[in-house]
Amino acid sequence: MTDRFRVGVISSTHGVAGEVKVYPTTDDVKRFKKLKHVILDTGKEELGLTITSVKFFKQMVILKFREFSDINEVERFRGMNLYVTREDAVELQKDEFYIADMIGMKVVSTEGEELGTLKDVMQTGANDVYVVAEKNGGELLLPAIHDCVKQVNLETGVITVYLMPGLRD
Repeated sequence: MTDRFRVGVISSTHGVAGEVKVYPTTDDVKRFKKLKHVILDTGKEELGLTITSVKFFKQMVILKFREFSDINEVERFRGMNLYVTREDAVELQKDEFYIADMIGMKVVSTEGEELGTLKDVMQTGANDVYVVAEKNGGELLLPAIHDCVKQVNLETGVITVYLMPGLRD
């Protein structure tokens, strides 16, 4: 299991006081209101940053960090990822899992057939869709609904699914 989760990517600066525009990669953009600390991965080092203000503009989040007060200090962070630790991550509800923990899990049918490995989770709005990399190089798309996904066992690394008629066609 991963110990940190990406919550955004710095897209550009905002103003001259060291604020940055962040493209959120979390499914709950409002989580930034409660977030106090993030980790900036520069590629060479990881910097712990303290958030002092949060604003929302269109699909972007504008953040101000205590550690920077000038546009020149933050310009170099364009395109870099922001992470949170597992302790600062959004609390999960029953039958919810962090996508980062699920990627790479083995996917098997209720009949015991090994279907492949979970490669990605597409968030469509209505329900998520699991992208399974099949052994033959193809992809199988499975709706993440209770009728299809029967069990996710993080300890064994196995997702058990019922292949509803038509999913393989």
